[in-house]
Amino acid sequence: MSMNSMQRVLTTLSHKEPDRVPLFLLTSMQGAKELNMSLKDYYASAESLAEAQIRMKIKYNNDCYYSFFYAPVETEAYGADVIYKDDGPVNSGRPFITTAKDIETLRIPAIEEAPSLQKVILATRLLKQEAGDQTPIIGVVMSPFSLPVMQMGFESYLDLIHEEPELFKKLMQKNEEFCVKWANAQLEAGATAICYFDPVSSPTIIPPELYRKTGFLVAQKTISQIKGATATHLASGRCLDISEDLCQTGTYVVGVSMEEDLKIVKNTFSNKLTVLGNLNGIEMCRWTAEEAENHVKTAIQKAGKGGGFILSDNHGEIPYQVSEKTLIAISDAVQKWGNYPLKEHND
Repeated sequence: MSMNSMQRVLTTLSHKEPDRVPLFLLTSMQGAKELNMSLKDYYASAESLAEAQIRMKIKYNNDCYYSFFYAPVETEAYGADVIYKDDGPVNSGRPFITTAKDIETLRIPAIEEAPSLQKVILATRLLKQEAGDQTPIIGVVMSPFSLPVMQMGFESYLDLIHEEPELFKKLMQKNEEFCVKWANAQLEAGATAICYFDPVSSPTIIPPELYRKTGFLVAQKTISQIKGATATHLASGRCLDISEDLCQTGTYVVGVSMEEDLKIVKNTFSNKLTVLGNLNGIEMCRWTAEEAENHVKTAIQKAGKGGGFILSDNHGEIPYQVSEKTLIAISDAVQKWGNYPLKEHND
């Protein structure tokens, strides 16, 4: 029986096999190419992002809408600068926490007064009008534990964690309050679930022992206050060394890295968390159609059995340089190899 995208995703989240493997092509920047706009002009308009998402869902047989604009949309709400590029993601400008003492007087933005956040809210509402209950809309927050990399810079943040525990605690409290309000505002606008981006928590960045004392506790507290399902994404970071901890944060999905074997990852999270991943977005820029099909087929064979798997890239944002032809090849390969019951052999 053919399913719509919402049915397909909900079935796989229940660790059962839907009609086929769900496909989440997390395209944001590609929307500018779809509408023949510069990235700066494209991101200035909620209407443009929504229109591009609607077009790309049809073109790529995608199973979600993605209301994500760019990572520093949150620091922009604090008044920080953002830096646009012609062919890549929008970057954060200078950190606005210049000394640890600035944390004492830091005020979190009001969602309704921040133009950068209101663009996301409007785009979410427009997508909800189109999606109804047929297609999931994925909103995004930066985790309270990972946001300080943009707020104060990576090195200063590590110093804060190790040398200023009370100010670290105070920053986490403020970031948790903002993150919860921001996530719930997107859910109220129509988002189905929230992607909780948390790269600093990955063992690629910090030791698991430090995570358990910091980012893990922050995630438990924050996710428990978000009024909808969350997917934790470590943005290319590894996850196996903290797999049991992730299962205890209250999240439903884990975005996984191409640096870890997908079969081992799937077995580790089987009947616990749904696995999202793990196509290599950087290599994707150079793939032929045949290579795209082989990578899709391999991922599905490793992780698709029994549900609990959504095919996606490994970072949570497909690079601007990935061609339309490659994305179509990925989509076609899912239609060929992702139907349940899965093909056991390369026939």
